[in-house]
Amino acid sequence: MYLDFYGLKEPPFNITPDPRFLYFSARHREAYDHLLYGIENRKGFIALTGEVGSGKTTVCRAVLAGLSKQVRTALVLNPSLTETQLLRAILHDFGLVPKGRDRLSHIEQLNEFLLQQTRAGFNIALFIDEAQDLLPDVMEQVRLLSNLETDQHKLMQIVLAGQPELQARLARPEFRQLRQRIMIACRLLPLSEEETGLYIQHRLAVAGAADGVGFAPAAIRLVFKNARGIPRVTNTVCDRAMLAGYIAETRQIGSRQVKRALVELEEKP
Repeated sequence: MYLDFYGLKEPPFNITPDPRFLYFSARHREAYDHLLYGIENRKGFIALTGEVGSGKTTVCRAVLAGLSKQVRTALVLNPSLTETQLLRAILHDFGLVPKGRDRLSHIEQLNEFLLQQTRAGFNIALFIDEAQDLLPDVMEQVRLLSNLETDQHKLMQIVLAGQPELQARLARPEFRQLRQRIMIACRLLPLSEEETGLYIQHRLAVAGAADGVGFAPAAIRLVFKNARGIPRVTNTVCDRAMLAGYIAETRQIGSRQVKRALVELEEKP
């Protein structure tokens, strides 16, 4: 609705995990670099945790886009699966047609595929999003996948991305074997007030905002106070604030527009 008014090529505050809009705070850059390092150096298990809306999926998407062509990847977005369903989902994402119906045949097929890819000079990475929702038996199946290895290195690098509950689950005694295999662990933290301002500017710039379009310091403080540094919430507030600015015919978003956005969001059922 307001794209032409602000000179935008696309909406700047969508909540989809588009890696082009990823703002590299210190912790987001650290997580990105650690994931790339862990995958490229075949470290096996990697864990990425953070609050809801902190940018975990966006970081993973950016890593997927940044990996070399020698890395083949699979992404599991729905972890609410049985052990067999998880294996079938992995095979499908690697472009394979699962053979047989039992777990053993799926594991044998996956192992054969991984060995073939390794001999051809490829590295393999599996991303499991929302990993805090994995059932205990499925988490054990994921751990067993790390047994697929040669004498030199792991055949598949596994990234577990999840909310802080994932950390709590991994701390439980029954998951100590999996916890011990995690070689790299990263945690995303909320943005600071300064980072929130830079985050907003970054997204506006990527979306092609015209000169003079931006958020006043008071508006940024108010956004930060209510979003508490969570990118997804920041996006929601800023989108509504820009709509309020469009209605008021102002390209500089002030605290008045943010306050109006917050009132509308509170009234939203």
